[in-house]
Formats: sequence, C-alpha cells, structure tokens
Amino acid sequence: MGTVTLGVSIAVPEPYGSFLQKRREGFGDPHAHGIPTHVTLLPPTEADASSLPAIEDHLARVAAECRPFPMRLSGTGTFRPLSPVVYVNVVEGSASCAWLQKRIRDEAGPVARELQFPYHPHVTVAHGIAEEAMDRAYEELAGFEAAWTIDAFALYEQGPDGVWRLEREYPFGEGEGTAPAVPHQTGVRPPAPSR
Repeated sequence: MGTVTLGVSIAVPEPYGSFLQKRREGFGDPHAHGIPTHVTLLPPTEADASSLPAIEDHLARVAAECRPFPMRLSGTGTFRPLSPVVYVNVVEGSASCAWLQKRIRDEAGPVARELQFPYHPHVTVAHGIAEEAMDRAYEELAGFEAAWTIDAFALYEQGPDGVWRLEREYPFGEGEGTAPAVPHQTGVRPPAPSR
C-alpha cells in the first residue's frame, strides 16, 4: 500500500484562517496555498498506509479524553536564527496543545516520534523566505489578535502536489463521561522551537 505523509493540527477558524493564509501568500511564501492555517499537534510524519485505521482509532481516543478549551492568538514571534520562521503567538491554550501533542505522539501509539525541537505551539505566517519579507511579516502582523474555543483537531494528508488536505476531524468529548479536562495555562513559551 505504500506510505503516506500525515499531520495532525488544530485549524484556525474563519475569518482568521483565510486572512492569515492570504497574508502568508502575500509575504511570498510559495507553500502558503497548500497549507491551511493551523497549530501543529503532529508535524509531517510518514506512516504505512496500512496503519491508517489504527492511527484513526488512536486519534479518536485522544480527542475523546479532551474537553473544549479557549485559544487566543496575539502578536508575532520568530524562531530566527535557529529556524527561518515567523509566527503568530499562542498566548492562551498552549498548555492544552502541549498535552494533546504529547498524547498523540505517545510512545506506545501508532505515530510515536521524536521532535526536532521542543514543542512550541504557534501559527506559522512566513517560512523560508527572504529576510526582508520575514521582517515585514513580523512587523505587519504584530497587532494581530484572535480568540475562539477549540472543540476538535484534525488529521491531514499531504498529496503528491504538496497540498495538505483534510482527512478527518476528531471532536472532543464533553460532559461527565470524559477524562479530566486538559489543563489551561496562558503564555507558556518553551525556549526552543518546533515546526
């Protein structure tokens, strides 16, 4: 059956998602059109296509353990010079994202993997483009603000054309029947980046 390239993320909802994707295109990022605006929970990961049912079951179990939580984005940050990325900050909901990504990458699970950098939730708005354009992204989105309640994450697959496409959404559990809510914390900023 071959391999597939998968990712798991929290979608940034409208109107914010389209706005940030258009701005990313405007800064000259050639990959922006194929990457829906998101907060990564599992970075691009190769998997055997035959393992998809097990991966989907695992993701459904993780989602069922989580309750909806607030997310707020505010201002910009950068991983330069370590990594050529400018991003919008996650200032509320970062601890919940960190809990989710750790559960998704559980070493006993079907998508266990190590990260290149310590996990740092963010929304990329420029990646690998000219320094002047990176500076512009950093400055022009410094006043960006958005807030919403997250009640699901999603599995994406990257096609041969490089475009990431939604495969399935995983709604969170609610009410008394779920595991304890994911912890919430504001302004968690680990020292090193993850993409």
